[in-house]
Amino acid sequence: MKCEIIPERCIACGLCQTIAPEIFDYTDAGLVLFVGEPEANHEFIPEDQQAAVIQSAKRCPSHAILYQN
Repeated sequence: MKCEIIPERCIACGLCQTIAPEIFDYTDAGLVLFVGEPEANHEFIPEDQQAAVIQSAKRCPSHAILYQN
């Protein structure tokens, strides 16, 4: 599964990091980024983390996380 983040939409609510802490983190300014790849806007998600990423995307109030199977 491929995941895309749109930092410009992020409101730093913290849900994604709470749900999928192995995938999502935040910049010092509070914008979402990928753990281990802070410059990337797209990342392939390991199968064991996909359910958490889907939950993060569904619960993101600003739709800053997108995914594609």
